[in-house]
Amino acid sequence: MLKRGNVTTKMIGVGALVLAMAACGAPPAKETPAGAAGTAKSASEFGGMDKLVEAAKAEGKLNVIALPPDWANYGEIIKAFEAKYGIKVDSAQPDASSQEEINAAKQLKGNDRAPDVFDLGLNVALANKDLFAPYKVSTWDDIAAELKDADGAYYGDYGGFMSIGYDAAKVPAPTSVKDLLKPEYKGKVALNGDPTQAGAAFSGVVMAALGNGGSADDIAPGVEFFKQLKAAGNFQPVDPSPATIESGQTPVVIDWDYTNAAQTEKLKGKLDWKVVVPSEAQIGGYYNQAISKDAPHPAAARLWQEFLYSDEGQNLYLKGMSRPVRLDKMGDKADKAAKEKLPKTDGKQVFQTQAQADKAKAVLTATWAQAIG
Repeated sequence: MLKRGNVTTKMIGVGALVLAMAACGAPPAKETPAGAAGTAKSASEFGGMDKLVEAAKAEGKLNVIALPPDWANYGEIIKAFEAKYGIKVDSAQPDASSQEEINAAKQLKGNDRAPDVFDLGLNVALANKDLFAPYKVSTWDDIAAELKDADGAYYGDYGGFMSIGYDAAKVPAPTSVKDLLKPEYKGKVALNGDPTQAGAAFSGVVMAALGNGGSADDIAPGVEFFKQLKAAGNFQPVDPSPATIESGQTPVVIDWDYTNAAQTEKLKGKLDWKVVVPSEAQIGGYYNQAISKDAPHPAAARLWQEFLYSDEGQNLYLKGMSRPVRLDKMGDKADKAAKEKLPKTDGKQVFQTQAQADKAKAVLTATWAQAIG
């Protein structure tokens, strides 16, 4: 594989308005300012960052979902947000997929436990724009146009490249995707999730396609690769986690480089966990932030986004070995030591266009279940 504002409503000519409306038998109307918590499309529209912080603190809570603590450093990011603003973060279903985030929002609509914000793969974000509240963070201009919705419905937050993480004590170092078909990897290769639902697994199939003669336009070879991986007995149908890695159940994991790299640090002294980004199959991608239009804590949701896209938030992503979306614009403000720890990449790098991703999704929907069984 990452949620009611103390806003004063201004009434203009209240007495006259009430009398006028009462005379025609209609109830008095309230004039809500553009900066109301649930509709503000920027901090300035809300009345400035100080007003936003005040409203978010009054709400006192933020609901997030699908943010594992060791995924892109979300554990530290959540603690830093709580410490800075005194807002309690309720983190639900940390191992949920992008689609499960959306399902939860629909099921819990109107409930105080509903997600305030989302952290989504692009396909799921595009398919659910009607559920999002447009909002542009203060650093909006630093986000590349191709990585954000023009109206602010969603925007890239952090990314990386698909990789192969492996326990060097249990398997030989893979130098290509095809190496995973060898007998030495029997019963050892896991994919992070179901590619028809999870962004990481989706990109894992694209990586396999690139490594087997396919392309961003043709991922069928990637599906075929996993079919062969299963037939060889090498595919392990288990969703990998820190626990399965440490126990030895999943000694080879196909996942984002930042997630695999985080295990390198976490398991130091326990496992010789290494990470490789196959040079012939470098598929990159970004996850996306979005605010639920039904967020029970709309001010906190907007403050969360401001925090994530601030220098502090972006450096926390970087510390988690992911590539924050503003990295190229941060210059000297980027954490140099953290930047140097990023998994190395070289050669051709591929980023799918939305048309290519849509085509790939259709292929997966039609063929994945039959190929894997």
